[in-house]
Amino acid sequence: MYGRRVAAEFRVLGPVDATVDDVSVRLAPQPRAVLAMLLLQAGRVVPAARLVDGLWGDDPPATAPNILQGYVSQLRKALGRDVVETREPGYAIHVERDALDLHRFERLATDGARALGRGQAPLAAEQLREALALWSGDALADVAEGDVLRAAAGRLDELRLVALERRIEAELACGREAELVGELESLTAEHALRERFQALRMLALYRCDRQAEALDVYRAARARLVEDLGLEPGSALQELEQAILRHDASLDADVRDRQRPRPVAHTILVAALDLEAVESLVALAEPLVRDAERELVIASAVSEPGLLAEASSRLRAHRDRLVLDGVAVRAAAFTSLTPGADLARLAREQESELLLVDAPAGLLEDARVLGLLDEAACDVAVLVRGKARPGVVLVPFAGADHDWCAIELGAWLARSHGTELVLAGSAAAADGRDASRLLASASLAVQRALGVHAEPLLVEPEAQALVDAARDASLVVVGLTDRWRRDGVGQARTALATSPHHPTLLVRRGLRPGGLAPDSAATRFTWTVAG
Repeated sequence: MYGRRVAAEFRVLGPVDATVDDVSVRLAPQPRAVLAMLLLQAGRVVPAARLVDGLWGDDPPATAPNILQGYVSQLRKALGRDVVETREPGYAIHVERDALDLHRFERLATDGARALGRGQAPLAAEQLREALALWSGDALADVAEGDVLRAAAGRLDELRLVALERRIEAELACGREAELVGELESLTAEHALRERFQALRMLALYRCDRQAEALDVYRAARARLVEDLGLEPGSALQELEQAILRHDASLDADVRDRQRPRPVAHTILVAALDLEAVESLVALAEPLVRDAERELVIASAVSEPGLLAEASSRLRAHRDRLVLDGVAVRAAAFTSLTPGADLARLAREQESELLLVDAPAGLLEDARVLGLLDEAACDVAVLVRGKARPGVVLVPFAGADHDWCAIELGAWLARSHGTELVLAGSAAAADGRDASRLLASASLAVQRALGVHAEPLLVEPEAQALVDAARDASLVVVGLTDRWRRDGVGQARTALATSPHHPTLLVRRGLRPGGLAPDSAATRFTWTVAG
């Protein structure tokens, strides 16, 4: 087996599986988990430290590196010596084109989304059906136990739902509403707070001359949203109800002239742990909402019923001001014993792409912030030290996943606020090279995505040097480390967060496509600012 290149194929959209020369490979649970983590980053180096985290979490054995090497040896023996490479600081897996079901899904889902955007509904429906047919169950079904793989499984399952929504949009545009009613009934029962499925079901019923039932769906969805989240439905769902009531001709036009149903607006969620922080959080979020035509949701969780009226009144005051300025905004307060988990659930149900939260004194030691970081599906940005002022947005960058997310958000903020973006990298690395090549790649990607030029800044790899470089910035946006669950904020990030000269956003990459992703981007695996 070691003397030739084998034909290996892999599956992660369901139980993790591998075949070599059409023969299924048997792997023990731990090597299979390593295989899954490598496949999710196929072609890229996965640091050994991340693989250790994925296997053992916060309590690895002292011999974890040696055990990991043993698991990699087992994979090489089963899959072929050339399939898994040792590349500092970890390992990389070689996968041939279309040999991984995830890659095929990404390509088909993206092609289908683009076809739908061009009005080619039959082609879009065919491509999206083919993409969804690759699934054989819940993603990573037999290995998603630790934090790393559980988060990856959540990402994949979320992207499956996005592809499913788009497939139903395409089927509706082809005039197949009668065939979709039953499927949508099941989907809205399973995902009762997902407004997009509710809207698609209402439209399908209306086009089947079942207007009363379509309106019943709206009333039931609204009651559930108000009861569970304290929020009215989003503008798209409300406008669809009104269009159904007035028999709007655009809803039942001839199949040739049908347009895509208007998607439910994605949101930016301001989640205030301290009501005094709402103004600073809204000041950051408002330009983002205007720039990307998102909806702003302002929410706060209080610990006692006696505090609810005041919290609701204060949030409503912010909402009323923003409405007068033409911002699409909703606001709600609620009581909670687990505010982090409940705000994360709110972000998920409101299709949030970004959750902005104020930093309590304990930062990542605070249970509320930990709950948000662990459970929110979207990007999470924790604002430390108050309100940003006009000026440079600085992003320290070393190329990790959360760093790319910080660049996405930093570029988005710089464009929305009309300010300059600066990327800071190390002036010296272990190999003797500086980070200028990495910064150049990131700058080119940001220019392609947003038309924002990013200036490079090389600094010595010391916490104080980074703090000094950021002294004149209006805002610093920094990604958490890949090991934030174990190591917390870290020395350099703590130094930035405690600097009196600027506010800092600590950013954790989420599961959904990021704020920079165009509407046609079906997955975050294929489209990131790094791509």
